[in-house]
Amino acid sequence: MITKNQIKLIRSLRIKKNRIKHNLFIAEGDKIIEELLNSNLRLYHLFSTEDKYSFSENYSIIKNQELKQISNLKTPNKVLGLFKIPVSEDIDFSKNVVALEEINDPGNLGTIIRLCDWFGIKDLLCTTNSVDCFNPKTIQASMGSISRVNISYLDFDNLIAQNKFNMVAADMNGKNINEYKFHSNQIIFFGSESDGFSDRLSKKINEKITIPRYNQNIDSLNLANSVAIVLAELKNKIIEK
Repeated sequence: MITKNQIKLIRSLRIKKNRIKHNLFIAEGDKIIEELLNSNLRLYHLFSTEDKYSFSENYSIIKNQELKQISNLKTPNKVLGLFKIPVSEDIDFSKNVVALEEINDPGNLGTIIRLCDWFGIKDLLCTTNSVDCFNPKTIQASMGSISRVNISYLDFDNLIAQNKFNMVAADMNGKNINEYKFHSNQIIFFGSESDGFSDRLSKKINEKITIPRYNQNIDSLNLANSVAIVLAELKNKIIEK
């Protein structure tokens, strides 16, 4: 059974300020919940239409209709969990890091988190005005990878001003990625879905790469697709520091 106060809390977590206030985020579906339960993330409460999670103390069996009241999905998937938002860890700049400027689409961010996990990228940086990584749509798209990728929000101007990092930007006017040799300690920057890099950031990163285009009738790639291609190339061609 679920209480009115619990329903109110869960619905409130669709908004970023309430996630921050309660230090909680929502995850849904068996696969994602199982991955998060097997991670270092702290469970707050589970709500399920089945009794398979009865091993947990913070667990409630609810009806399908009650799950529909709290779910963010058109077709609710048996279980919804509330988890504590983790504290970001220190960024390891000795290894490859992905950086996203002003990413706005929660689904795109979730897919990129999943890609970072797939390609062994432990740190993902986002500008402070990017979409929240604990947005329910981002959590769903990350498919559990949110528990294995360290995501930090910071001011890229300050990051670049330190002038001690090996940086490269994925840009339409860069060097052909097929001819580029990545390094094992690089920050790889990607611009926003609609506008690419801001002029301010573009001027500060001198080294740029581009994915070659074989059909001039298309003007751009989806951001997540671009990240996938660049990370695949990075892993194929990486050289030491």
